[in-house]
Amino acid sequence: MNSLIRRGSLFDDFLRDVAPGYFVAPLHGDPLPAPSSIKIDVKENDSAYTVQAEVPGVSKDDIHISLDGNIVTVSAEVKQQDSQVKNEKTLRTERYYGAVSRSFQLPQDFDQGSSRAKYDNGVLTLTLAKKGGGTPKRLTID
Repeated sequence: MNSLIRRGSLFDDFLRDVAPGYFVAPLHGDPLPAPSSIKIDVKENDSAYTVQAEVPGVSKDDIHISLDGNIVTVSAEVKQQDSQVKNEKTLRTERYYGAVSRSFQLPQDFDQGSSRAKYDNGVLTLTLAKKGGGTPKRLTID
């Protein structure tokens, strides 16, 4: 398997040599996250589910949690922007905007009124009390 050429690597190297200015890499930042980049851990005890989701580099105000029955949706709006410095000539400016969302289903409905959300150091922690029924609700993050 090691003898296989990685997808695009040989062709990309060739094009960089032939036309180096055509393929310009971003000056900064990470690529926009994929839905699978929101890593989620779910734990259960007798009274609640505890969900921890890694959403680093996103403001608390740009994270949205939706609860509907036993389905949890975590979505985040990602914004990356280059900063401008005085007395410098701007040669290139890049902005990245995007959204990422991840939904999953829990084995049992939960009490939306007793559910809580907390965001600290890039980790979103949801405490979802077990129960049934209710209308869809959006959680406020503490």
